[in-house]
Amino acid sequence: MSDVTAGLPADFFWGVATSAYQIEGAWDEDGRTLSIWDTFSRRPGAVVNGETGDVACDHYHRMPSDVALIAGLGVDKYRFSVSWPRIQPGGRGPVNRKGVDFYSRLVDELLDKGVDPWLTLYHWDLPQELEDAGGWPHRDTAYRFAEFAGLVHDALGDRVPTWTTLNEPWCSAVLGYDTGRHAPGRTNFAESMRATHHLLLAHGLAAQELRSRNVASLGITLNMGTHSAASDDPRDVDAARRADGFGTRIYLDPLVHGRYPEDVLADVAARGAELPVRPGDLEVISTPLDVFGVNYYTSHVRRATDDPHVSEVVPQGRPVTAMGWEIVPEGFTSLLVRLHEDYGVPMVITENGAAFDDLDVVDGHVADADRVDYLRSHIAAVAAAVRAGADVRGYLAWSLMDNFEWGYGYGKRFGIVHVDYETQERTLKQSARWFRDLITRH
Repeated sequence: MSDVTAGLPADFFWGVATSAYQIEGAWDEDGRTLSIWDTFSRRPGAVVNGETGDVACDHYHRMPSDVALIAGLGVDKYRFSVSWPRIQPGGRGPVNRKGVDFYSRLVDELLDKGVDPWLTLYHWDLPQELEDAGGWPHRDTAYRFAEFAGLVHDALGDRVPTWTTLNEPWCSAVLGYDTGRHAPGRTNFAESMRATHHLLLAHGLAAQELRSRNVASLGITLNMGTHSAASDDPRDVDAARRADGFGTRIYLDPLVHGRYPEDVLADVAARGAELPVRPGDLEVISTPLDVFGVNYYTSHVRRATDDPHVSEVVPQGRPVTAMGWEIVPEGFTSLLVRLHEDYGVPMVITENGAAFDDLDVVDGHVADADRVDYLRSHIAAVAAAVRAGADVRGYLAWSLMDNFEWGYGYGKRFGIVHVDYETQERTLKQSARWFRDLITRH
């Protein structure tokens, strides 16, 4: 195993990650109100088989045993998200004490087991009432989020060292408001661009709020990959530039440099939209951070189409995961080195993993050698980036356990722990045992 982690420092840390809506269930218990995913998943055709997160992994009721399972993996940190409508029903007003108490117990359980809690404030579960009032395209939502951040810190700030504001704002803005594949299911490019800016503004406002409270470590998590041109044709080169602009630079340039890229602004304007920037916004968005979370799953080769605003992904004949995503570990190395060179930011891998069509549980075991191979190659890719100079400080596997995979329902399994959704029994997969052994040896 030493070759996998060669070059990683002794204080490099390990963990696993989940999100609230994907595992908690208890969708209408103890004062929790509807999120956009509760609403969206009930829309006919929105989710495979009409499945919802109503029960999911029933983590809300099984939290203590789940924490014991996490601790048994030997991880240093557990990244989880809090449910906005569970803590602050409707997205406005005072906290829901029963909701806060759940997360307080979770944090105490983690600390008692020697696992550091890593809290993500927003993993896509916007209160439905805020969506009804305009959602992320509406500027006021950013201010509501900053208020929410303060409320969560009031309750948990004495025990939680690491805070992430948003998880993958690209997914919230683009899949939620442009393509309609995620909640709330809108399909309007102009709205998605307004949502992009207001998500970044929400991050900045929340970061300022948390900075004023002297949190130990503060960051944001972005999903990224590399985008290369299918050929030297100028149209393909431009397609790769646009994909990188809308997938990476539209977020990192304002976060780090306090400005949007000029070429991206021109691309947005060419599609009849705009980023609704007001004086002072970019100063707020570029509030200094301690860590940038990187979520990596795949990289793409891009080719132009007849539509100048739309490119297509060119398959490279590589093995794919159950999501149909090509497995490109060297793209991971390239991305991390590029982020270090262009932005100079300390990074943590906040998500990396793969869905595969796992075999059934047999005599207490689940064979998933394909996932082991994926994790091995991608952890080695991180180590290669560190050897090349990238400042990467930790790796959190996605996901702790099989869960509700958004529009795919329960058919796609990302977990290193198998969940039998009928009995809610958890079983360590081969990959969980491998990851545990890797952590022990490191």
